[in-house]
Amino acid sequence: MSRERRLVEAFVQLADSLVAEYDPVDVVQGLLDRAVELLGVDTAAVLLARADGELRVLASTSEATRWLELLQVQAQDGPCVQCYRTGERVIAEDLAVAGDRWPVFAKQALVEGFRSVYALPMRLRADRVGALNLFSSGVERLSEDDLVVGQALADVASIAILRARQLAEHRTVNGQLQSALQTRIVIEQAKGILAAQGELDPETAFQALRGYARHSRGRLPDLARAVVDRTIDARVILAHGKDGR
Repeated sequence: MSRERRLVEAFVQLADSLVAEYDPVDVVQGLLDRAVELLGVDTAAVLLARADGELRVLASTSEATRWLELLQVQAQDGPCVQCYRTGERVIAEDLAVAGDRWPVFAKQALVEGFRSVYALPMRLRADRVGALNLFSSGVERLSEDDLVVGQALADVASIAILRARQLAEHRTVNGQLQSALQTRIVIEQAKGILAAQGELDPETAFQALRGYARHSRGRLPDLARAVVDRTIDARVILAHGKDGR
């Protein structure tokens, strides 16, 4: 299937997900999966700004990426934070020579195996929402066409989040973000259970959890809750992870 056709299908699915009630975290997670697939990067993540401007990690495709995003939020520095603040794309084609720009981030990104990062602004008109961040282990520059596709995906994510805020006026956006953070806590708990039982590192445990959710066509938060509540045997997930390798 050509990339053009896959791109059309991606936008159709994303548009369909915006009908009626929807979970913005699920929409953004699906968008990140599409970004990795369509752009050929290794991982992706979204930094989301709360109403008070404080940044949070909303979704990521790997634990390494999530850690790098948290590192930037804590340091208040890095390409993704800079992208949000300026509302402009920020590109670092080779992090090996970016130590002067972001000393803490560049060093840790290289340790995690990443050589380049592309941060694309999430905004709608004057409203800045966050940043879509793409990480690659290589130094090959994304083409302008690739960056246009990435920006289009970022724009869809922005619309999804802003629409969710509008639909939740009576509940407030902070309530939705608190729910997203609570979901992350449950996922972390489930990851810890799998890591302990399977003697795995956190990244492998996360991939096993995510892989089983995809296999069963279920939602990652629901599966994580089932693991924590012991309504699913963690050994089933661990066995599937081994068989899927």
